[in-house]
Amino acid sequence: MVIINNKLSSRIRIFIVQTFLKMKRYHALFTVLILGIYSCQIQSKRESVVDIHFPLSDTLSLFAEGVVSTRHNVRDFTLSPDYEELFYSVQHSQTGFTLILHSKKINDKWAIPEVAPFSGQYADFEPSFSPDGLRLYFSSNRPKEVGTEQQNFDIWYVEKSGDQWGDPVNVGSPVNTDKNEFYPSVARNGNLYYTASYSQNVRREDIYVSRFVEGTYTEPEALDTAINSASFQFNAFVSPEEDFLIFSSWGREDDMGRGDLYISFKDSSDQWMPAKNVGETINSKFLDYCPFVSADKQYFFFSSDRMDTEMFKNKNLNWREFEDLVNSPLNGSTNIYILKFAELLQLK
Repeated sequence: MVIINNKLSSRIRIFIVQTFLKMKRYHALFTVLILGIYSCQIQSKRESVVDIHFPLSDTLSLFAEGVVSTRHNVRDFTLSPDYEELFYSVQHSQTGFTLILHSKKINDKWAIPEVAPFSGQYADFEPSFSPDGLRLYFSSNRPKEVGTEQQNFDIWYVEKSGDQWGDPVNVGSPVNTDKNEFYPSVARNGNLYYTASYSQNVRREDIYVSRFVEGTYTEPEALDTAINSASFQFNAFVSPEEDFLIFSSWGREDDMGRGDLYISFKDSSDQWMPAKNVGETINSKFLDYCPFVSADKQYFFFSSDRMDTEMFKNKNLNWREFEDLVNSPLNGSTNIYILKFAELLQLK
């Protein structure tokens, strides 16, 4: 089939039309040319969108397999309150470099994920929407000022104006320090929850909150022993109403593997109750972390590096089959899983 480039000059287009009018015997050729241009445009449109859907199911499943969940390390995820945009980060397993990818709906179709406009140069990850959807928080080692050296990881945010996201802004002190701050999550009142290593044990991570009072963040406070323990706890998601907190922890007595997810609810006196392991429906012998709950509380998302340990067992594989298995989401890379959030509410 002969295909005409979309950038064909208007003069040539006019020539084709005139030729068609004067020489009807070229009618068939002209029709083929027009259909070729049209089919290329349709194909281009098809390739610019992807299939992302949200199955409301009691069964745990990979989220957006082949689009979001892939052979790469996809380690955290956030969805706008109106279900119109999503962000997630992809990490290179050897170097640790991480960037944030972004997709949004256009005419009710999800666009192919691309690197977020503010990401790609520094290690950016752990995006998190504010409850109103107008801010996106994330962690980054980008320098505070252009031209200076990269630094430790701080919490940053970008604000949305119209359909565009602005330039990154450092949250500043007292939240950010000369230590690393990770995994921001913001309640509707502005209180900011995050992970940091402020204790004397430099390897230990705990969950902190900096309260937002009269437009200013207060000195961070470590959550009490209902959340923080003598082991590692990290990556906490707080609900907009601040009535439940989901986080990951490693090294507890009921830990099922290399890190499990836990949930804590607030009691009638506004205190966090002792966290509960969310159980084997969600947790595994692998690392389970990076929790997120959709704004309407329909969906629960989390990351896991679980692997199909039987993928090569008792099989006579050809090269193509081997490649397909190695490049599948269950090759041991981290990916996003989805489940109906009602499963966790039963633990209250």
